[in-house]
Amino acid sequence: MSDIAARINELRQKILEYDYYYYVLDDPLIPDSEYDKLMKELVQLESVNPDLITPDSPTQRVGGKPLEGFETITHRTALLSLDNAFSLADLKDFDKRVRRVVEDIDYVAEIKIDGVSIALVYENGILQSAATRGDGSIGEDVTSNVRTIKNIPLRLQEPIPRLEIRGEIYMPKKEFVRLNKDKEEKGEKNFANPRNAAAGSLRQLDPQISAQRALAGFFYDILYIEGLNIDSQIEGLDFLKKMGLSVNPSFKRCANIEDAYEYCQDLLDKRHDLPYEIDGVVIKVNSYSPRELLGQTAKSPRWAIAYKFPAEEKETKLLDVEINVGRTGIIAPTALLEPVSLAGTTVSRASMHNFDLVKEKDIKVGDTVLVHKAGDIIPEIIKPIVEKRTGEEEEITPPEFCPACSSEAQRTEGEVAYKCENINCPARLKESLIFFASKAAMDIGGLGPAVIEQLVEAGLVKNISDLYSLKEQDLVKLERFGPKSAHNLLNAIEASKQRPLYRLITALGIKHIGAKTASILAENIQHLDEFEKVEVDELTAIPEIGEKMAESIVAFFNEPRNLDLIEKLKKAGLNIEEEKKSQEGSLSGLTFVVTGTLSSLTRPEAIKKIEDKGGKVTGSVSKKTNYLVVGEDPGSKYDKAVKLGITILTEEGFLSLIGE
Repeated sequence: MSDIAARINELRQKILEYDYYYYVLDDPLIPDSEYDKLMKELVQLESVNPDLITPDSPTQRVGGKPLEGFETITHRTALLSLDNAFSLADLKDFDKRVRRVVEDIDYVAEIKIDGVSIALVYENGILQSAATRGDGSIGEDVTSNVRTIKNIPLRLQEPIPRLEIRGEIYMPKKEFVRLNKDKEEKGEKNFANPRNAAAGSLRQLDPQISAQRALAGFFYDILYIEGLNIDSQIEGLDFLKKMGLSVNPSFKRCANIEDAYEYCQDLLDKRHDLPYEIDGVVIKVNSYSPRELLGQTAKSPRWAIAYKFPAEEKETKLLDVEINVGRTGIIAPTALLEPVSLAGTTVSRASMHNFDLVKEKDIKVGDTVLVHKAGDIIPEIIKPIVEKRTGEEEEITPPEFCPACSSEAQRTEGEVAYKCENINCPARLKESLIFFASKAAMDIGGLGPAVIEQLVEAGLVKNISDLYSLKEQDLVKLERFGPKSAHNLLNAIEASKQRPLYRLITALGIKHIGAKTASILAENIQHLDEFEKVEVDELTAIPEIGEKMAESIVAFFNEPRNLDLIEKLKKAGLNIEEEKKSQEGSLSGLTFVVTGTLSSLTRPEAIKKIEDKGGKVTGSVSKKTNYLVVGEDPGSKYDKAVKLGITILTEEGFLSLIGE
């Protein structure tokens, strides 16, 4: 056991070091594949030695069940807000107030990240708690969610008896764009800005959801420290870096307030190039001892001030509205603007998100509108300038029909998005084909995005069913296609006809229906034809099928063009009936979850092997799971399996279990 404990400790030390270099210093020491092997070994050792798991282990970043609500934490040191300055004159007034009390001072200027204020507590170097600012005295306990943030260490570089620090949790611009794009494709309401997105992500009751958002943190204040004396802001920032915490590198020591103002103006010109959103600069008295003399008001310290950048907003004319169809069929309006220079670029188009928001903001074609860039990235209309209306402006109304295929535009009650339910809509065809051929769906090897692009552009595939009419003579005319590659692709397409019914249901891309739900549906409704007659209440009677899922299924099978596609797929010879699974076999009565990338077989092949031997495969780990089969990069299911004491099988162990 001592050898195992030593190896576990060695792995933890290595992984923590690699995390520090990767997430804090942005200087990876090893390739991702080597890191993954170390993490995999640590997970496996801890899974069979659960008594050796510690809270600061890298495996414990994400775990546990969703919270019912947030507890509260009382801050030892109040988290005060800052007074604001908007000009050099404001800064000089602040400087005069400071110098009335202390003449000989210098300042530190730091970037003001537009995020969510957070207070962390470390005891003996281990992260104990994380709390939002709240009202300054009492905040919400968001420890479980903060533990998922990769650049926040679970253990400091040194075992400081107690350290309380303040920082900012933020969402990088790139993640903000990705998250909003994902929300738009699902017909959900967008986040207004990265700060709003960071707050929403940090306050998720399920840490698994927070873990899927690429949050990060910067730290800038020591609130309390036991056993050490630190005398200045510069010394404090250096100490935080030494402890393995992320400190924004752009801070500057300034001899006087004029130097600090010059720093603000320099940063104002560069703000749009930063990977995160900022809204100003915080200027602090550097030395700690004058701070005690200066004191504080009920709300703000007298030794610091925030220089706020002006919001970059411009007026322009809304010339017209373009209606677009996204890859999932979401129908959304895009504003066509009179070109205007904004945040370093010329803007002529702006997101309007959805028609409810257009109505809420009372935007009309012909309006003079105020625009900005949400997150310094996405052009967006803030509001119309109503007093500049002439009476000739035109209402913006949702379309009755899809602009790409003329199908009736549909809207599910309670959702903001209008949608085209026609899976063969030209506007969404390529993405529909990519998903149809994916491993999670029909698993057609060789039919990737580049090949699909060629097939569509050549006019060989105008809807999904056309895949099953392709001929070798069609394919060999395409770039990089010879007789052999054409033959291989046609064989893969032919083989897909024998996939289980749940794969076909998945491949149809019905809103809210993933592979797990499709499998449940196929077990209960075992012929594709039956879906054309099923009602919402019949579907919701099936365990794990909610009302939104049921409504989405019924809407899909009520769309004539979808029924036409299904008829063509049936004529092409695709399997439309769920095979009765044998209850006998070596894995009978056992429940498996498969996660990560396997090397010798695909995940669908592994699932088939389990089901062929009478086992059951589910999509998530629970107390009823008997085995978790893991490949490379397994994700958060590792952690849950460890927590629940589920037996974890490597690919080799799995093959051994099934006699291969």
